[in-house]
Amino acid sequence: MAQPPELIRRPNALRSKLGGGFGGIDAAAVARAEEALKALSSQFDQWLQDEIVKLDTAEADIRADGYTEKTAEYLYLRAHDLKGLGTTYQYPLVTRIAGSLCRLMDDPSRRMVAPWPLVEAHINAIRAVVRDRIQAEDHPVGTELANALEAEVRALGL
Repeated sequence: MAQPPELIRRPNALRSKLGGGFGGIDAAAVARAEEALKALSSQFDQWLQDEIVKLDTAEADIRADGYTEKTAEYLYLRAHDLKGLGTTYQYPLVTRIAGSLCRLMDDPSRRMVAPWPLVEAHINAIRAVVRDRIQAEDHPVGTELANALEAEVRALGL
């Protein structure tokens, strides 16, 4: 009969290597950071619009110069920026849709064969969310749109 497995716990030497305790989270520092972010929030709409202009520029470059490695990378970088900034700017659906676009374009070799209609649908969805000021993560139309785009990307095996 097999013996039950034996659990061997190794000592955690990380504390000693880093010079002692890590301390707790500084609640005052977190509060200061939250206040700083709140003070900046009045500028979020303008900053998001600036990102949309960059996205528009990326799409216009593709229409003018073709879908090249350079124009595709610029578009990917815009999507990546929006993925990181959407939630910060209080547009979680922008983060979600841009994240789906990033999955579609992450790998530079697959980026060049990404179906343009699907890429364009992501771009248009991001624009629509911002244009219609859809800030609720559970907005029924926005959520359905994000679900549909993510399903299309998954169907490609990404």
